[in-house]
Amino acid sequence: MSERIYRDPVHNIIRLRTDSAEGRLMVRLVDSFEVQRLRRIKQLGLALFTYQGAEHSRFAHSLGALHLMTRVLDRLAERYRVPEEARAAARAAALLHDTGHGPFSHVMEKVLHFHHEEWTRRAVLSEETEVGQILRDFSPGLPAAVASIIEGTFQPAFLAQLVSSQLDVDRMDYLLRDSLMTGAKYGYYDLEWIINAIEVDERSDRIYVSARGLYAVEEYLQARYYMFRQVYFHRTLRSAEAVLRSALKRALELISAGERVWCAPGTAFEKVLRRAPLALSDHLELDDAEVTFHIKQWQRAEDPTLRDLSRRFVGRRLFKAIDLDMPEGERADFLDTARGVVARCGFDPAYYFIEDHAGDVPYYSYYTAEGAEPKSLIYCEDGYARPRVREISEVSDAVRGLRSYRLYRVCFPPEVKEEVYALYHRHPSADAVAS
Repeated sequence: MSERIYRDPVHNIIRLRTDSAEGRLMVRLVDSFEVQRLRRIKQLGLALFTYQGAEHSRFAHSLGALHLMTRVLDRLAERYRVPEEARAAARAAALLHDTGHGPFSHVMEKVLHFHHEEWTRRAVLSEETEVGQILRDFSPGLPAAVASIIEGTFQPAFLAQLVSSQLDVDRMDYLLRDSLMTGAKYGYYDLEWIINAIEVDERSDRIYVSARGLYAVEEYLQARYYMFRQVYFHRTLRSAEAVLRSALKRALELISAGERVWCAPGTAFEKVLRRAPLALSDHLELDDAEVTFHIKQWQRAEDPTLRDLSRRFVGRRLFKAIDLDMPEGERADFLDTARGVVARCGFDPAYYFIEDHAGDVPYYSYYTAEGAEPKSLIYCEDGYARPRVREISEVSDAVRGLRSYRLYRVCFPPEVKEEVYALYHRHPSADAVAS
C-alpha cells in the first residue's frame, strides 16, 4: 500500500503517503517509541475532571499538527519554493514538537520546574532515542534542522513560524480538537479559509495572511481568547491541578525530610521523588499512568496529609475556588485572614490554601502585539487596492478589542467553603465568582 490512513475526529482522514522517502520518514517517526509515548499523555491534562470527553492525547494532537503542516506546505508549494529537506524538517518538527511533554502536560512542569521544549530538543538531537536515529538515517543534518525549527532559529524563518508562532499548525489543531473533545463550542473557526489565505513574505522571510483571510484570522484569535477564558482557565480544572500539585509537593517534602513514602523501586518516578537528576531516557519513561498509579497507592499513606490529598484527587473531591475581584492593595489582608480560617479548621494552608495566578500559562494566552517578538506576530494585508503587510492589530478593530485577561484566585477545601465565602462577601469591594 502507498499510504497509511488514520481516522481523526477533527480532520476526518489523515493520510501519510509511503511512496516517497519523506513519507516513509513520517511513518517511521509516528511509530517511534517517543511519539507513541504521547498516547499516554492527555492533551489537556486534568480537563477531564471538568469536561468528561477531554480524554484526547498528545499523540492525536501531534498527528493533527503534522496533517495541517502537510496541507499548508502543499498549498504554499503552489507559488513558493520550499527545499525538499526543509519541507521534511518542517513536517517532522510539527509531529515532534510535543515529544518532551511530561505527565499531565503543563502540570508537572510547574512542580518539577522544567520546560518541555528543552526535553523535545534533547530527544530530537540524541543518538539514543528512536526519533533521533530515524532523523539521522534520513539525513545527518536533519536532527539539527528539526531542533532549530522547534527553537525558532531555522532559516527560512517562515517554516519555523508555522510550527511556533501566534498562527501556527500547533494552535490551529489544538483549538479545534480541544473544542470538539470538551464539547465547548468556543474554539471553532474557519480553518480552510486560513489555509487558503496563508502567504509568504519572501523579502521579510515571514508568513502573512492575505486580505481575504482577515476575518477568518479574527475569528481564530477570538476562538483562542474564549477557549483561554472558558476552558483552559476553568476553575474546576485549575482546582484539580491544585490538588495534584499539593499531593506531589507533600510527597517530595516528606521524602526530603527522611520520611517513608511508597514508590515503585527503580523507576523514573522514584528519581523524581528523590530529586535525583533525570536522564533523557528517564524523562521519556514518565507518563500520566505512572503518576496516577503512585497517587492511588498514596491513598493508604501513613502521612494523613498525603493520604487525604491523594484520596481527594482519585475521588474527584476537589477544592473550591474564588476569583478575587478586589484591589490588589486589599488582597493581602483577605488572604492572611482566609489562610487563618483554613488553619483553624485543621488544614495546613501550605497544601490546602492555594493561590492560583491563572495568567501563568502564556502559551494559551490571548493575542497581543505588546512585548512580543516580531517573529511570533501575525501579519495581514491591509486592503485590496494597494495592500500593505502590517501587524494584524494595526488592521483589525476586533483584534485590538481583545483585552488583557488575568485571573487571581484561591483554592481551598470545600469543608471551609462557608467560612471563606462569608469572609469574602464581607469585604467591601469584593465581587466573588466562585465554583
